[in-house]
Amino acid sequence: MTGPERVQKTGSRPRTRKRVAALLATAGATVLLAACGSSSKGPVTLNWYVFPEPSGSFQAAATECSQGSHGAYNIKISFLSTSSDQQRVSLVRRLAANDSSIDILAMDVDWTAEFATAKWLKPVPASVAAQIRSQDLAGPVQTATWQNRLWAVPINSNTELLWYRKDLVPNPPTTWRQMIADANQLAAKGKAHYIEEQGAQYEGLTVWFNSMVNSAGGQILASNNKVVLGASALKAAEIMKELATSKGADPSLNVSMEGPGQVAFQNGTAAFMINYPFVWSATMAGNPKVFKDMGYAYFPQVTPGIAPKVSIGGYNLGISAFSKHPNLAFQAVQCLTQVKNQSRDAIKGGLAPVAASIYDQPAFEKAYPFHQLIKQQLQTYGLRPQTPAYADVTLAIQKTLSPTSNINPKTVVSTLRNEIKLSLSSSALL
Repeated sequence: MTGPERVQKTGSRPRTRKRVAALLATAGATVLLAACGSSSKGPVTLNWYVFPEPSGSFQAAATECSQGSHGAYNIKISFLSTSSDQQRVSLVRRLAANDSSIDILAMDVDWTAEFATAKWLKPVPASVAAQIRSQDLAGPVQTATWQNRLWAVPINSNTELLWYRKDLVPNPPTTWRQMIADANQLAAKGKAHYIEEQGAQYEGLTVWFNSMVNSAGGQILASNNKVVLGASALKAAEIMKELATSKGADPSLNVSMEGPGQVAFQNGTAAFMINYPFVWSATMAGNPKVFKDMGYAYFPQVTPGIAPKVSIGGYNLGISAFSKHPNLAFQAVQCLTQVKNQSRDAIKGGLAPVAASIYDQPAFEKAYPFHQLIKQQLQTYGLRPQTPAYADVTLAIQKTLSPTSNINPKTVVSTLRNEIKLSLSSSALL
């Protein structure tokens, strides 16, 4: 998702099918007001609905691709909310009403199963899918895949790294428990010692837990929607509580998100931070003194000696099943996601690319000195549960684990199992 996944998922979502009727009713008026494309003369207008990327990189790509189409199409950007929850609601309202004004939609990586199952997306043509699989990193490709079929084209990705103060800890910890122990030792010496992590009751908490479970060798859901929480989930929850009740816990942990965590690190109160690569440039601009001692390392191991599997963020571009111009839309998406545009998105906009070749470009290496860490984690990745009911599954996880300081290791796994099973029965908006 994620600057920080570019969004913050803080809103609540409906838990029953009853919401569909309301969505359809409100969407009717929206569709009547929506642009329906171009006339038969001149280029076709392709409407691209996407989060408000602030650097101008998306607009530059849209302009160049339109010009390069030689009059075939013009890409018109319609910016959605900065909140991923609100982005999803806006798209669901239109798609549920068969709105043909949407051609290209930027989807958070955890919407693929839901949107594909609802038949709101055109499947990616086989020739395009083969090209994507040959040039993109494995993790981002998997986020766009549902039931062995590619339903969207990855445009950017994200993964959390460990950031630390080299003046406080010359060698970064390799495990979570080592990091907590280091923080406790720094606290005893009266030095900056907080560990910044996303502990608020929102999507970031699900990302944290899922990364821990996957890194411990487990899953939350199997491919058949079966809840498979076990020893890895218990280990993950125990470490989360251990952090939340340690001296390393920032007092604001239970309400902390990506942005506030970066600010705390920048202000010098933290020794460690789990966060997305946007924090590098943000800290450079915000506090050069802290930045000069800012180090980076792989996400800490949950099980010593076992490489972590960190939950992937980012966005994929889907083609609406109701678009009047799907072939042109797929051509436009191929242009928007070509290497030169991904490279600009990364260097100018801070969005990690999905094309493997970009990670060897000198310009990218200069902007992202930790580029090989990102690449490795996008190859040995973790995925949030792929299910049409993800909207409700993530709420169940957040509800059960918040606040992390109150996690009860004796009951947390059984509670999670029950809450997730209930969420699966609601099927979100489907």
